[in-house]
Amino acid sequence: MKLDSKTSVITGGARGIGLAIAERYLDEGANVVVADIDQAAIDEAAASLTARAEGEAGRVMGVRLDVCDRASVDAMVASVSERFGGIDILVNNAAIFDMAPVLEVTEESFDRQFAVNTKGLFFTLQAVAKAMVARGRGGKIINMASQAGRRGEPLVSVYCASKAAVISLTQSCGLSLIAHGINVNGIAPGVVDTPMWDEVDALFARYENRPLGEKKRLVGEAVPYGRMGRPEDHAGAAVFLASDDSDYVVAQTLNVDGGNWMS
Repeated sequence: MKLDSKTSVITGGARGIGLAIAERYLDEGANVVVADIDQAAIDEAAASLTARAEGEAGRVMGVRLDVCDRASVDAMVASVSERFGGIDILVNNAAIFDMAPVLEVTEESFDRQFAVNTKGLFFTLQAVAKAMVARGRGGKIINMASQAGRRGEPLVSVYCASKAAVISLTQSCGLSLIAHGINVNGIAPGVVDTPMWDEVDALFARYENRPLGEKKRLVGEAVPYGRMGRPEDHAGAAVFLASDDSDYVVAQTLNVDGGNWMS
């Protein structure tokens, strides 16, 4: 029970990697707050987690969160603090994806990706960190980056840039906040088999003139491990970075990608 009695907030926690982390945190003894923009998905995830908690319904909370809305972020922090007494762990997982050739990228797409993936992540981190500092008990913050933040890609320029910014912010915030006992680190997934990848595959099919499903198959075959990642593959790293085992780990972004990228 590495996270016994800790309170965790997972943004974008109602599906995919976020939900897999929520499930593992619950198993490790943490209180789990699923913070997501999709209320129906929140309700479904909270019900599933409550059943997993085997009668300890009080350990699960669902809250609607729009990371692009500072008032929504502040309200989330206040409601979680009121319910559980404070926040010990933040997983900044909420993100969106879009792609287009550089000559076709729209200002709307650019602004939206940076608003969610970078600005929203930063100001959620800031709001939670302020609460952690005021509480005086330190904490752990985990930013979900991407292998896309390690390199550029011709069709994914803006998404890559937004995730590169996440890695940079993780370094800067980690160096700043460790003075308050707050460890800030990141996880960089590779290609992960979630429903979102079906949408990504469809975009690659459009821009690379491929049959549906071919890009997904090819990227999976190219992973040294031999397959695409699964959401649950990232839960162990998320537990480590949220636990006391990572107390001396500061401002790092851990690649969890089956060997796709080495840094």
